[in-house]
Amino acid sequence: MKAIESRHHRLIRTPIDEQLRYSPDVPTRNRKRLEAPAPFEATWELRFGQDNRLRVLYEIDEEEKVVNILAIGIKDRNGLLIGGEEFE
Repeated sequence: MKAIESRHHRLIRTPIDEQLRYSPDVPTRNRKRLEAPAPFEATWELRFGQDNRLRVLYEIDEEEKVVNILAIGIKDRNGLLIGGEEFE
């Protein structure tokens, strides 16, 4: 979140809280399981925001019942921008 302007934090935190609090491992239209290799070894992706351009890459620790957010980025055509770096 440090790389993201603070004025956008609420726009990011709200969907994360709503979508990942209770059933982060249930696929939906905007939440899907990723196939390897995924950036940061993420196993799940959440899409939201205007035109679903924002992405949250995360993994689930089943044992601890915790969602670990690995990266937040912006989808740009076929790439994903995370911290100014582009990923496929």
